[in-house]
Amino acid sequence: MTSVTSTVVRLKLSLLRGGLRQSAGRRTAFLASALVAPLFALLQLLGLLALRGHAHAEAVAVPGAAVLALGWAVMPLFFPSGDETLDPTRLVLLPLRPRPLVRALLAASLIGIGPLYTLLVLAGCALSVAHGAAGYTVCVVAVTLAPLVCVALARAVATANVRLLTSRKGRDLAVLSGLVVAIGMQLVNFGAGQLGSGGLGRLQPAADVLSWVPPASAVAAVRAASEGSYGTAVGQLAVTVAALVGLLAVWARTLTRLMTSPDASTLPTAGTGSRDRSSAGLGRLLPAGRTGTVMDRALRYIWRDPKTKAAWVTSLAIGLIVPVYNAVQGTGSPYFVCFAAGMLGIQMYNQFGQDTSAFWMVALTISSSRDAYAELRGRALALLVITLPYTALVTVSTTALLGDWARLPEVLGLSLALLGAMLATGAWASARFPYSIPQEGHKNVAPGQAGLAWISVFGGMIAAALLSSPVIAATIWLNVSADGDAWNWVLLPVGAGYGATITYLGLKLAAPRTAARLPEILAAVSKG
Repeated sequence: MTSVTSTVVRLKLSLLRGGLRQSAGRRTAFLASALVAPLFALLQLLGLLALRGHAHAEAVAVPGAAVLALGWAVMPLFFPSGDETLDPTRLVLLPLRPRPLVRALLAASLIGIGPLYTLLVLAGCALSVAHGAAGYTVCVVAVTLAPLVCVALARAVATANVRLLTSRKGRDLAVLSGLVVAIGMQLVNFGAGQLGSGGLGRLQPAADVLSWVPPASAVAAVRAASEGSYGTAVGQLAVTVAALVGLLAVWARTLTRLMTSPDASTLPTAGTGSRDRSSAGLGRLLPAGRTGTVMDRALRYIWRDPKTKAAWVTSLAIGLIVPVYNAVQGTGSPYFVCFAAGMLGIQMYNQFGQDTSAFWMVALTISSSRDAYAELRGRALALLVITLPYTALVTVSTTALLGDWARLPEVLGLSLALLGAMLATGAWASARFPYSIPQEGHKNVAPGQAGLAWISVFGGMIAAALLSSPVIAATIWLNVSADGDAWNWVLLPVGAGYGATITYLGLKLAAPRTAARLPEILAAVSKG
């Protein structure tokens, strides 16, 4: 009788072959990955081997194994469709027991470019600290155990979250994966800067801690065995084996629950039909009438629409990273917080394009400039619900890190003035240069509308800078004046008042243009 493991392995190979036959683009991408990933892994392997004999080789090898395992843990959350052949819900109707199925899926998970890359890098980590017969013997065991721990960790995480990953929220995570990569690159850049100034020795404390965290503990066991610390090596290998057994047990238990319990997302929730949405949550705090309705709709878009959510989270993260990162590095300035206000002010641009084809329902409710003004005002207030406390938080955090509290009033006032100018120009640009945002894929502009997007955003930013020039000029004048430090607190109320005034005027000017151009706006945002 054919075993379950061999059947599942052959099934995965067949599905991979079938997927490659679907299109030439998919074959090209697979072949490119099959060439580039192993080549990159081999280069890393050679780099790690070059560390043999270095005093701090362990400081690179052990954290390297830990980072690799972390990647295996989080990647299934952001790329849920990366390996659709291993979705256990496809096997629910088959008479399979959990333990044989876990063994089969584990074997199938070891087939692919990712496991090969992991094996080569972990082999480099282990070989870089291996010396002597005992060290090489433990190296063989470590290179066998560590990839198994990585794969079991990834499968346990994916199985525990498989219903989330196949839902709309899971697709939201995939959209936000680019943000995680961007933030990760900033952290890597910061870490590289620290290493450049202090050398590999800065990683040694982290390596000492991670030497007992699987699967990095397997690499640390190689170093311990090479130095003759056999008891420590056995203990670290035992920790790795215990982690593997524990992950397999958790995976099996989660798999059993997944394949024997109904999907809660398909079951009705008691009392949902009688609950008034407007009386729950944030809706109770919003003003009555059209303004509150528009604010509620805009905030729901920010929370629920993947593209809108990705744009907001990206702006929030980068707006915080740039001033705080430079402040930590000692190269920052309190005025860098204006970057955060600018990142959030961009969200006011192309307001109607964010609605896509659903904008026609909003257009039906606009019959006059007054209606258009109420619509724009509600959208601007929804943005301010997030941007005002966020701008204050970034300003306080940056000035605290720099220790320059005297600049807090003028920097916050300047940020509020810039934010108001961007809200004003964003409302006008939304009516004058609307464009469509495709819901599928990673493009943010429909084909043929890139010029509109550039004019809307960059033209609006230049106009916002010009509108903010009075407050900028006042800030410069107070900084060059002899007694300016005694009066810089005035810039906070002046900037806040100027920002509120310019926002009001911008919405008033944009309202009649919005009402007059409704057919053109609807055609533009519905394209693609």
